[in-house]
Amino acid sequence: MKTNLRTIKEPAREIPVRTQVDVLVVGGGPSGITAAMAAAEDGLNVLLIESRSFVGGNMTIGLPILGFLGQKGNQIIKGLPQKLIDRLKERQAASEHRPCPLHMSLTLVEPESVKTVALEMLRESNVYVLFYTFCAGVVMEGDELKGVIIESKAGREAILAKVIIDCSGDADVAYRAGVPCEYGNDHGGVQPPTLMFCLGGVDTEKLRLSVAQEPRTYLTDFIPAEYFGQNNQFVLVGMRNLVQKAQADGLTLTTERTILITGLRKGEVWVNMTRVNGVNGTDPESLTHGEIEGRKQIYDIQRYLIEYVPGFENAYFLKTAPFLGIRETRRINGLYTMTREDIMGCRHFDDAIAVASYPLDIHHPQGGGCTLEWCGDCYDVPYRSLVPQKIKNLLVAGRCISTTHEAMSAIRVMAPCMAMGEAAGRAAKQAVRKNIQPADVDVQQLQQELISKGAYLRLNKEATV
Repeated sequence: MKTNLRTIKEPAREIPVRTQVDVLVVGGGPSGITAAMAAAEDGLNVLLIESRSFVGGNMTIGLPILGFLGQKGNQIIKGLPQKLIDRLKERQAASEHRPCPLHMSLTLVEPESVKTVALEMLRESNVYVLFYTFCAGVVMEGDELKGVIIESKAGREAILAKVIIDCSGDADVAYRAGVPCEYGNDHGGVQPPTLMFCLGGVDTEKLRLSVAQEPRTYLTDFIPAEYFGQNNQFVLVGMRNLVQKAQADGLTLTTERTILITGLRKGEVWVNMTRVNGVNGTDPESLTHGEIEGRKQIYDIQRYLIEYVPGFENAYFLKTAPFLGIRETRRINGLYTMTREDIMGCRHFDDAIAVASYPLDIHHPQGGGCTLEWCGDCYDVPYRSLVPQKIKNLLVAGRCISTTHEAMSAIRVMAPCMAMGEAAGRAAKQAVRKNIQPADVDVQQLQQELISKGAYLRLNKEATV
C-alpha cells in the first residue's frame, strides 16, 4: 500500500505514566524470562512486557533448545535456564539434554507447556507481567534512558524504570534510544526466517530405522546413521537427494535439506523447511509477506514428506507455529563486539558472563543453503557485549547483543540467550542496588553471584581479550 504523503505532524500530548519500576524487561522470550526472574530474585520491583499473549518466544514455535551441552559433551548452560527445564520435566514437557553430532545438543520442549510453566515461574518470582503491550518509543534525558513508551488497547503510556533490559531480539529499545546498530552482513543480507509447522500421525520409528539401516538412501548431514539407531527422539537434517528428486518431479521446495524434529508426543514431528529470503524482521509489511509466503510453502513440503520420506505415509497437518522464527535483525554496537575469531578461537574473557559452544551456523541470505563451522570446544560471552554504546541505564540480552553477523549465528540459539538473560538480570539488580550504571557493575561480583546460583563459567583461565 502506497501513499503520496511522506510524513504527518502528530500533535504534542501528555502521556500518562502507567507505572514506575526498578527493572523493566522488554520481551518475554528465552532471554527475557531469565532476565526478569534474576532481577526480581531479592525483592526488586520488576516488570516484563510482551507484545504477544504468552511468554516463551521461540521456545513456543516447535524448535528444540540448542546449546545446553558443549562440543565435548559437558553441560555449559546451567543456573536459571536449567531450573526452567527441570520444571518442564516435572510436567513431562522437556527431554534430557541429548548430545547431537550436528547441533552439539538438543533439548526437546512441549511448546504449550512452556507458555504455562514459564509464566508460573515468573509469577512465583513476583515479576509483574504485562501482555499485549508493544514498546513504541523511549523516554530520554540526554544520554540516559528513563523509560519506554508503550502502546496497547489502553492507548499510549509510559513506563519508567531505573534499568531497562532489552530482550526484544530486535534491539527495539536500544535502536529507539539511539544506540548504534548493525543489520545483517556486509551487504545487508540477513539469515532467512522459518515458519515452523507440525505434522501428526508420523511413524517416527520407521523414519529413524530407515535412516539407520539404509544410510546410502537416506543420507543425513554430519549425523552418522548410528545416531538414529540409538535415539527414539531426534533431529534429522539432510536427505538432499530426496529433496532434489521431489524438485525434479515438480514440487517447489525452497531449502536444500530435510529438517525434522520429533516432538515429545508420539507421532508428532515439527518441520523446519520453509524459507523466505529477504524478510526484514523489523518491518511489518515484510513480516506479513514472510507469513503469507511461509504458509504457501507448507503445502508442497507436506506433499514432499508424505510422498518421499519414510514414516510420513499417513501424516496429517496439526498446527502452524504462532509466528515466524526470525534468525537475525539488528545487533547493537556494544563496548565489545564478538567476532568470528572469538568463536573459532574458543576465546576466554575476563568479563565472561556465559559460556557457549554452538557452532557458526549461517543460513545463507540467498538460496537455501547453510554453512556450519565448529570450534572444537567452548567460548565465552563477555559482559561488555551486553552493554550498549552511548546510552545509559540499558542492557541488552539475546541474539541482538554486540556481535558481527558471523558471530551472531553462533550465539543466537536459545540456551546461550537464556544464560545472557540471567546475567543481564543479575547485573541490573546490582546496578539498582548500588545506584550505578550497568557499565560500572563489578563484573567479578556478578560472576561470583552467577556461580553461586548454579551458572557455569570458565574462570581462572588466561583471558585473551
